Amino acid sequence: MAYALHFTGAMLACWLLAQVLARSTWTWRSPGVAILCWQAIGLGAGLSAMGMPIALGLAPYEMGTGSALLALVRDLWHSTLPAGLGVAHLGLVGIGLGIGAVLLTTTVRSIHGTVRAQRRHRELLTLVARRDPAVPGALVLDHPSAAAYCLPGVRPRVVVSAGALDLLDPAELEAVLAHERAHAQERHDLVLLPFTALCRALPWLRWVRQAHERVGLLVEMRADDKARELHADAPLAGALRRFAAAGDRISPAGTLGLGHRDLDVRMQRLLIAGRPPRLIGAAALAVTSTAAYLPIGLFLS
Repeated sequence: MAYALHFTGAMLACWLLAQVLARSTWTWRSPGVAILCWQAIGLGAGLSAMGMPIALGLAPYEMGTGSALLALVRDLWHSTLPAGLGVAHLGLVGIGLGIGAVLLTTTVRSIHGTVRAQRRHRELLTLVARRDPAVPGALVLDHPSAAAYCLPGVRPRVVVSAGALDLLDPAELEAVLAHERAHAQERHDLVLLPFTALCRALPWLRWVRQAHERVGLLVEMRADDKARELHADAPLAGALRRFAAAGDRISPAGTLGLGHRDLDVRMQRLLIAGRPPRLIGAAALAVTSTAAYLPIGLFLS
């Protein structure tokens, strides 16, 4: 029972940390650290959701969750279950393992669906996109809407529309291309994938959906920061302003686009200078890492 309470406490801690992190504004100045914090919370929450019913079902063993789970496998193999362990206990263990199976299956399905969408779009780009000397290293899509996005993968593609070329001046275009290359280089699609899977597996949990939205915004801010390392803040802020005014933006499935997430917030942070809060970020990372380590330690006990 004590191990089940520990898993419950870890789950509650993850929920509380998610609420605090979602309301914090320091994350805007350190999006990379904030993403790591969200990843730790997501890992801790998923393992705790699995561990709670498993620990309850294994309570008659009176030992650590990992050791008790191995003992259960051994006893099932020899058809000698201990006294006090009945069908209800086995059912709780099954529920915990089922949660893990759902999370794993949803992740695999998300990966498969994303890869398929990316492959289809890559094939489509070979037919309709073109190279343009004015935009080296990128593909141009003849579409009147303003669009700029990254098609991630082993061979990433940066795509801009003809509408975006008409909309942006040269400095703004260079900043946009740097933003999209940052998505490709840091594989932000893989950063978002676990949260997309968790959101699909647990769609009724509001804080899970909130985490997905927050990480999506932080990924865009992280790419903004990489772009501003190479270019001034003003061109990128100007590009975001123009995209916001254009309104009709496109971002195909399986891609990461510049102009579709909280443009006002991103413009605001570009125009307001501020140093990354290193002390707060380090403390937040330490706390969230502890929340993730607790269920891992319980499973290894």
